[in-house]
Amino acid sequence: MRIKDICMFFGVQKMIEWVKQLNKAFGASFLWLVCLIHFTQGFRSFVWTAVSYQLKDNLKLSPSASQFVSSIAFFPWSIKPLYGILSDCIPIKGRKRIPYLVIATLLSLVPWPMLGIDSNLRSSQWHLTVLLTVQNLGSAMSDVVVDAMIAEAVRSERASFAGDLQSITWLSIAVGGIWGSLLGGHALTNLQIDKIFLLFSVLPAIQLLSCRLVGENSADSKVSHESANSSNSHPGNGNGNILDEDNILLKKSSASATRRKRSKKNSNKRASMRTKSLIPEKGDSLISRWFHSLKTATYSLFRAFRQPIILRPMAWFFLAQITVPNLSTVMFYYQTEVLNLDGSFLGTARVVGWLGLMLGTFTYNRYLKTMKLRKILLWAHIGLSLLTLLDVILVSRLNLACGVSDKIMVVSGSAVADAVNQFKLMPFLILSGQLCPPGIEGTLFSLFMSINDLGSTVGSFVGAGLASILNLSSGSFDNLGLGIAIQVLCTFIPIAFLFLIPKEATGISA
Repeated sequence: MRIKDICMFFGVQKMIEWVKQLNKAFGASFLWLVCLIHFTQGFRSFVWTAVSYQLKDNLKLSPSASQFVSSIAFFPWSIKPLYGILSDCIPIKGRKRIPYLVIATLLSLVPWPMLGIDSNLRSSQWHLTVLLTVQNLGSAMSDVVVDAMIAEAVRSERASFAGDLQSITWLSIAVGGIWGSLLGGHALTNLQIDKIFLLFSVLPAIQLLSCRLVGENSADSKVSHESANSSNSHPGNGNGNILDEDNILLKKSSASATRRKRSKKNSNKRASMRTKSLIPEKGDSLISRWFHSLKTATYSLFRAFRQPIILRPMAWFFLAQITVPNLSTVMFYYQTEVLNLDGSFLGTARVVGWLGLMLGTFTYNRYLKTMKLRKILLWAHIGLSLLTLLDVILVSRLNLACGVSDKIMVVSGSAVADAVNQFKLMPFLILSGQLCPPGIEGTLFSLFMSINDLGSTVGSFVGAGLASILNLSSGSFDNLGLGIAIQVLCTFIPIAFLFLIPKEATGISA
């Protein structure tokens, strides 16, 4: 009875029932694959901590050079829509998801055994950069493909489970991140880096085997069915996205009833002509059909993205990333060389950061959803600037004069900073979902996320450039306080461009 009461207190029984419902709706193999892929994404912190030490200790790279390598390696996350368009438009043996997932898993798996076995590859900056980039290419592609599989799975009668499935993916990432950070730090203390690379390759290997457990219907039958429906309906229904967007633009640009009718009639004709030109003929070759599919998807994507209501907010989030130099690699060097913090402690600090991220998500959903996004983003950047000042205190060693240890400063700063950053990320996710027009939500949302990732990559390049200008290197941190001060000032730059965010947008409605 006591164990039962404890389970009820923590909601274990409700969680078990929830998982059973998802299992019944989607199948155990699909649910296992989705959770495994997202758990692996979070668990990547296990191996990337080792990568940071490999760049610093074994390759002897400066902070700016190390950050430059990491920025290049993570660039594949900035072109995620390309993977989505390819998997949507070019089936492999009649299937759009599983073959691409297998390819992505192989790309994310192969580099780790290669780096673990061959010391020459680990010791070469060029080879290491290439292999890490290939690994991120596979991880980013698998992320896009599994998101597309989730979107397809929750359609029609299972749409009511969309929020539940999304929740379990976030939970998988968080659990993977916590365990990856915790075990990664301890692994660095007890294992060689090559062994860590080999150990991590077990997860992608299991993911590769799990791909065989999930079946997928041939895309040819879906295409023929959709083509038959479109031929029996209004000519414009072959591409509903274009018609919907045309109608929206007509409503916004019309000046009188007469002009609206005339414009709508002409627009319907143009849309019909465009639709007919974009639908491939039955006798077209396979390559021609692929080309038409790519053309249709690309046209719809960029036509939607050009709308000011979408372009302006995305421009702000991109500016918010590139205008603030990222000095995280420099701080990693400072923490390990000057503060003498070991890998085990830094892993624990990242665990606290993950908990702070989860706390930030809960706080936002519980208390801030009805607040204007402009106000949330304003206070988020003010909070980030104040938290960055903690690094100034840490570097100037004022914390020791006040009796506060370095470890407390690092752990508390990591937790609070991740929570505040989540206040900034949640509006981005919510606004992105609200701005996506029907029909291309998945591809356009991945484009939004890629813009955020690209901005983060550019911000890392800016940080690497700033570190190089200030001559910040291993054993030379005299100008680190100045660099952090510049970072604090740059944090206020995005506030000047908050007019790009819709004035009345909140976490509930845009």
